[in-house]
Amino acid sequence: MKEVVAVDLFCGVGGLTHGLQKAGLDVVAGVDIDPRCQFPFEVNNRSLFCLKSVDQLKKGELDSWYNGADIRVLAGCAPCQPFSTYSQGSKSAKDEKWKLLGEFQRLIEETRPEIVTMENVPQLIGHEVFVEFVGSLEKLKYSVSYKLVQCEKYGLPQTRKRLVLLASKFGEIELIKPTHNKPEKHRTVKDALHGLPCLQAGKKSNKDPLHKSAALSDLNLDRIKSSKQGGTWRDWPEHLVAECHKKKTGKSYVSVYGRMEWNRPSPTVTTQFFGFGNGRFGHPTQNRAISLREGAILQSFPRNYQFTKPGVDPEFTVVGRLIGNAVPVRLGQIIGKSIMRHIENHAK
Repeated sequence: MKEVVAVDLFCGVGGLTHGLQKAGLDVVAGVDIDPRCQFPFEVNNRSLFCLKSVDQLKKGELDSWYNGADIRVLAGCAPCQPFSTYSQGSKSAKDEKWKLLGEFQRLIEETRPEIVTMENVPQLIGHEVFVEFVGSLEKLKYSVSYKLVQCEKYGLPQTRKRLVLLASKFGEIELIKPTHNKPEKHRTVKDALHGLPCLQAGKKSNKDPLHKSAALSDLNLDRIKSSKQGGTWRDWPEHLVAECHKKKTGKSYVSVYGRMEWNRPSPTVTTQFFGFGNGRFGHPTQNRAISLREGAILQSFPRNYQFTKPGVDPEFTVVGRLIGNAVPVRLGQIIGKSIMRHIENHAK
């Protein structure tokens, strides 16, 4: 058996790393600039966390982590905020916001790992920096494939669309076929969240500090009581409807103040998923928004995944951001399975 070793750039709390490890890859190190990621990354993955901006990372450090492995995998998800606003205006490839993807490209050019993978927002696929990134891989003689992935077709209990790229020195490589292709096979909110203790808004579980929900004002408590699964604020009595939604300009904004549906995947988990008014993040039956733990589970983190040190009360804005920005573990596992299958078929 050849030794396969991976490094995860922009690793965050370890969603991609955890998925790759579940698929059988040895992720020896993760790199991120956010110190809040160190504890969850290291304690859940037993890997080295390097607190550093990728633009300060050198070839020698990567080489030391790979330590002469037979097959080196370099993974990364450059921060997506610049690309997610691409449709709102043209951006220059020289803009500072694009720099981190360029640094990922630099490290590939310097170290020439056998396999590269990248996950990012769908909007990136139409941008010049992505075309340049793919072109640089092809010049280095990588076989490159990429596709827009509907994550619910791969067993994630949420509707989430992401761009996944795979590149290999060994030959053609591609993502495995969907594992949950038909709608009736999709994992649902109920599949994911069954058995968790009931909560009231503003309360937390005695057994799991991450299973805590945000408080609701009296008005929002009345609103969620009047909300239906999969419904909108249009289901409410007139006196509960916000003034902005009564105006002509606000009547079409129905993707807020909604309850999830038990028997369907959740909407895309964002960094603000813990707020009832921030999207369709109301619990299907309980009168509250989903908890931090429930958001993590919908991102396919294990139920015992730790995000804060013991005794530290999780902050909604901090932990919500870490969870919402993470690569879903299930998607990481699918990427890992695709890599391992490719190695079995091509790297004799």
